[in-house]
Amino acid sequence: MFTNDERQKERTGKYGSPRLQYLQELVAQFQNASNEETKEKIVANLGNFAYDPYNFTFLRQLNVLELFLDCLTEPNERLVEFAVGGICNASSDPTNASIIVQCGGIPLVVQCLSSPVRNTVNYALGSLYYLCNETTEEEILKPEIVDAIKRFAAAGAVNVGFSNLAQAFLDRHISK
Repeated sequence: MFTNDERQKERTGKYGSPRLQYLQELVAQFQNASNEETKEKIVANLGNFAYDPYNFTFLRQLNVLELFLDCLTEPNERLVEFAVGGICNASSDPTNASIIVQCGGIPLVVQCLSSPVRNTVNYALGSLYYLCNETTEEEILKPEIVDAIKRFAAAGAVNVGFSNLAQAFLDRHISK
């Protein structure tokens, strides 16, 4: 369920932390964490906040989109999975998508298409669906990327999720 100011006040209660403060604390915990499992949990938590438009301004203010992009360069597959999930959740918003693109996110998301982790591939397909527009299609609709997406679309017997998401991408961006 999406949040608004009134609902947020109800959920936070009299003694709870305001959303911005809570997210700021998560970012600080991530920056100070040395344990990989702790980082994974924090990025997964931040990714969950990225689905709600109420949080978009806070996430931008705290540079969480950039944090997600930084995580895509890590060797930890779970960290990559949760980070690209956060990108997928946030990229439906044009302002967030623009920041992701400006920060060099497209090649990082494209790399996720070859991940051995199914969720990572699904999140990458979803992210590209939202990131592809008139200004980015030259970078995203390269033959090798479109071919990979076509292979996912044709793999319905192997993975219906990949197939449906890939077909939605093709329907929206290739079959214009």
